[in-house]
Amino acid sequence: MPDAVTDRFLRYDEMSEWLSAVAAARPDLVALETYGTSHEGRELLLATITDSATGPAENKPAHWIDANIHSVEATGGVAALHLIRRLVTEYGSDPAITELLATRTVYVAPRVNPDGVEAALADRPRHHRSSTRSWPWIDGHRFPGLHPADIDGNGRIRTMRISDPDGAWVEHPDDTRVMVQVPVDGVCDPSRTRYRLLTEGELVDHDGFTIPTPRDPSGLDLNRNFPAGWSTSVTGSGDHPLSEPEIDALVRAIRARPNICGYNAFHTFGGVLLRPSSTRPDASLPAADLDVWRTLGTRGTEVTGYRCHSVYEDFTPDRDDLMSGAADDWAYDHLGVFSWTTEFWDVIHHATGERAPTTIWWDGPTAEQELAVARWCDAHNPSGYVTWEPFEHPQLGSIEIGGADMFSVWHNPPTAMLHAEVDGHVTFAVHQALASPRLVVRLASARRLGDGDLWEVALGIANTGWLPTDVSAHARRTHLVRPLITEIQGNDIEVIDGPARRSHGQLEGRRSTVGAMRNDGTPDRSLTRWTIRASLGTSVTATAFHERAGRVSASIVLGAD
Repeated sequence: MPDAVTDRFLRYDEMSEWLSAVAAARPDLVALETYGTSHEGRELLLATITDSATGPAENKPAHWIDANIHSVEATGGVAALHLIRRLVTEYGSDPAITELLATRTVYVAPRVNPDGVEAALADRPRHHRSSTRSWPWIDGHRFPGLHPADIDGNGRIRTMRISDPDGAWVEHPDDTRVMVQVPVDGVCDPSRTRYRLLTEGELVDHDGFTIPTPRDPSGLDLNRNFPAGWSTSVTGSGDHPLSEPEIDALVRAIRARPNICGYNAFHTFGGVLLRPSSTRPDASLPAADLDVWRTLGTRGTEVTGYRCHSVYEDFTPDRDDLMSGAADDWAYDHLGVFSWTTEFWDVIHHATGERAPTTIWWDGPTAEQELAVARWCDAHNPSGYVTWEPFEHPQLGSIEIGGADMFSVWHNPPTAMLHAEVDGHVTFAVHQALASPRLVVRLASARRLGDGDLWEVALGIANTGWLPTDVSAHARRTHLVRPLITEIQGNDIEVIDGPARRSHGQLEGRRSTVGAMRNDGTPDRSLTRWTIRASLGTSVTATAFHERAGRVSASIVLGAD
């Protein structure tokens, strides 16, 4: 079995080799395939994990996990690979993982956007939002202004500061590495130098006075290219839904696997578990679905420490500027499965003991929070937050470069902390996967009717999962999931009382059978009876299948008992 993968960020080739080695070491548990290719031609890899001895992957309920849709959010890929390793190495020893792979399937796409991640991990990195494809201008033209880059060649992109009497920043009085904003009234100690701050980078067509900040020529956001809520008003959404090869391939891969009952996308940063909707208030969602998210999220918080939030309710400061077109919304709105976006890593929490506010993506840290982060880095990530060093910029002349390395401080933990950050999320993924519906045969019998060749064959099916066979109330309301089907087959048999294949609607799960009056009933069960004509000793097979809850069957020899 290959080594653990929580001590570093793997480049694409090393990741591919690691996945191939895992599949070669445990072909009974892991199958590796390509589900598409990226803009730059890299293979998009998918690992299917289940115990093949207990049935094929497609005949079991499944959980989907993907990562690295955004280029600098490398921790997500580490978490996905770590999950694969734990499932494979702990199968047979960990009871929950053993149950999971014996009865369910896990699909893992560890690098949705290999091109962008490869650019972020390069020796001289480039930080794109997502894909490296030029958009909206396909010629990749760089408009005048600042374009982030590692201009000093040290493998990191930090901050440049320029002395400027109109600058909005001064040094923190307790730590010169940390910059604080000039007060609203503009009055500050005249002896303190004011600075203008800029992301480390180069200037194109500099006019000697102004510094525009144009969009990255690679301006796509792959997590705004999904069909749910897609809009041209959303930054980086692409030419049309699924216009990008990485997202088109991902959606087609998921739709080709109708057994998927849950979805999780691994991102950074914030240290939170985000759930739909991104476009609608909770009041517009089915109350039953909100209850499921609360129940699952409670367990998620217990094992990860991450709090759960609605994107719309808690992470949308401007309700006229929605984060639509995202994967988790598509998984819920179009598939009807419970989806999460995991935002790994909250450096403010590690530095202060307090969780970052839900406004952190827009407002940034306070001066005291950033001071705490800088001092935390001194002990835990010495190269993460550094002093200002002079640099002769090709366009700006004498400047200074320093402060935080955004990649290794804000977006991702130091590599020594990767394992602790991602490990609990395996437990959460296993927990949700085991909540999926699952069909089990509880009754299979044949009874002779009189002395002739008529028989009554009975098949009793139970959904032993916590969730119903169609998973969510939204899926049921919008008829997203096909019904349970039972069928009888056998040589030289004739079904007398109706069709051999029959439709039964949906089965409830354990969640729905536990009522306030402790009067469960059996909404989780279905019984099919066929009257058939067949000879004594004939073997018949009764099968039940549901696109999400699995396929099960029972073989019966007429008259054997």
